[in-house]
Amino acid sequence: MATKKAPRRTAERILLSSLALFNRFGEPGVSTNAISADLNISPGNLYYHFPAKDDLINALCEQYEQALMPILQASEGVSNVEDAWFFMHSVLEANWQYRFIYRNLNELLSRNRQLETRVRLTLDELTQSLLRLLNAMQRSGALIAPPIGWGTVARSMVLLLVFWLSYEYALDPRNALEEENAQNAAMRNAAHVLGLLAPYAAPDQQAHLQRLIDAYTPEDLAPEPAAV
Repeated sequence: MATKKAPRRTAERILLSSLALFNRFGEPGVSTNAISADLNISPGNLYYHFPAKDDLINALCEQYEQALMPILQASEGVSNVEDAWFFMHSVLEANWQYRFIYRNLNELLSRNRQLETRVRLTLDELTQSLLRLLNAMQRSGALIAPPIGWGTVARSMVLLLVFWLSYEYALDPRNALEEENAQNAAMRNAAHVLGLLAPYAAPDQQAHLQRLIDAYTPEDLAPEPAAV
């Protein structure tokens, strides 16, 4: 006789519904009443678990941090461009799963002081992890250090990893952040982040890096063929 699965706790269901709705419609466009209706529970039941909408947002941000931090801690083990691609892809998966955070970041930060602190720490952790990655790749001989150091490169990588989805949304607000576009968005993002490493790739890594960039650049962003 099959064992029935235990029903999800209400708080967990609320977070799952909120995340899906925030990701699809943007956090400002989703009310707590809409979340209650999506779950077929009373607004009072939602309020019992999360007395304010910011409590929901902070709980989802904590989940995002828990998903991201183990990835960032592995950055020092990156030794070549293949490892770097896997690292970037893992970060991008976490960012996509919680994409509402960066989609509406300015508005969220303007009213949520707790989130303001959390996001600042997350961005700092991401920057430090990329610095560790770049230094590890330099030690392994995969990258050649720029004369001014890795700081500017790391910050540029953070900007692309974090705010690329905002760029995608600006280009196509109706479709860019829908679930079916996740793969193409990740491909475009990864290709551009990896492209930042191209000027510093050691000779034996350059060809492989270019193959990765080409493989993960969709046709609409591929270079135009040279005129004959």
